[in-house]
Amino acid sequence: MPIYEYLCQDCDRVSSFIVLGLRAPFHPACKRCQSRKMTKLISRVARVRSEESRLESLADPAKLGDIDENNPASMARWMKRMGKELGEDLGEDFDSMVDEAMAEEDKDREKVPEAKEDDF
Repeated sequence: MPIYEYLCQDCDRVSSFIVLGLRAPFHPACKRCQSRKMTKLISRVARVRSEESRLESLADPAKLGDIDENNPASMARWMKRMGKELGEDLGEDFDSMVDEAMAEEDKDREKVPEAKEDDF
């Protein structure tokens, strides 16, 4: 059963629909505003992996090397990567938090003066 996603041209909301049959024409309505001005989106493709395969991938030490547990941006990137490995969509709110953490990290780097050769 395919799941199709459509973007509403009136309210910019994405709606997902399970389409049981492809023979009959499908005309979706926005789940938020009921508008029929919908544009079909290209959705992500799901790759079927066993739970064992996903857990092995998470246990790979190479994926843990760049984590700094004292850096919120590093931890946020790690959580996002782990969510993707487990097949979880963490949502736009989480993506916004990751972006904010990385922006905050960039601001902190700008405030710290770089060391000069004379300082050593």
